[in-house]
Amino acid sequence: MSEHTVQQHNLRPAAIWNSGGMQYEAISETIADAIEHCVLRLNPRSGEHILDLATGTGWGARRVAARGAQVTGVDLGADLIDAARSRAQAEQLKIDFHVGDAEALPFENKTFDGVISTFGIMFVSKPEAAAVELSRICKPGARIVLATWPADGTLAGLFKVMKAYMPTPATPAPPSPFEWGSRERVQQLLGQSFDLRFETGTTVLRAPSGETVWNIFVAGYGPTKALAQGLDAQRLEGLKQDFIAYHEGFKSELGVAMPRDYLVTFGIRKS
Repeated sequence: MSEHTVQQHNLRPAAIWNSGGMQYEAISETIADAIEHCVLRLNPRSGEHILDLATGTGWGARRVAARGAQVTGVDLGADLIDAARSRAQAEQLKIDFHVGDAEALPFENKTFDGVISTFGIMFVSKPEAAAVELSRICKPGARIVLATWPADGTLAGLFKVMKAYMPTPATPAPPSPFEWGSRERVQQLLGQSFDLRFETGTTVLRAPSGETVWNIFVAGYGPTKALAQGLDAQRLEGLKQDFIAYHEGFKSELGVAMPRDYLVTFGIRKS
């Protein structure tokens, strides 16, 4: 499989997310407990074939593989996939990583016993297409576990900070990824094919300072890094100061401690 498995309209999102490369691993580290939450709910078993969708540098894939499952990881970004392969090899885990598009997955019908996606599938360009693909690749009785950010959460608040520096979106505007943080919206997308249940969780972003968070995100978080690279010096400094100030708003005596609420969707594929 090659980069050509990414559809034309997703080449730009692929480039944005891919820009973090190996440094995205530090982003995954800040949500490690939320990823573990999803792995526990998925409860992968030895011999099962599990897909980690929008795998990034493969943190979730490695956690599932460590439980004995046969894991495939897919992401839009070729550099992310290279980093994922490198990390898995370092941990002596056999995981099948591919560049791929969640809206047109390169797998046969009814391939997987389970699918996990931690803050990944929510960023697809065409949610309905991704939902169809998720349904298609799952065997009857297969389990899915998705972690998504809600529209009223602190992570969505960070995107509002960045939005002030982004170009004017196309008309009509693309769907908000934070719609996936709504039970009602997920039910619309997946309820026909999956029996769904939900719970919430909170992961806390802890860092010595807002500037530390900036440095982590501008190096490894695609949307922040790509945005920063496209700004002139004055606007870049404005983004940096606003970004730091936002996180400093969650400061304790010990440093930044920003609670980030998330939704976990658990689904079982209907027969």
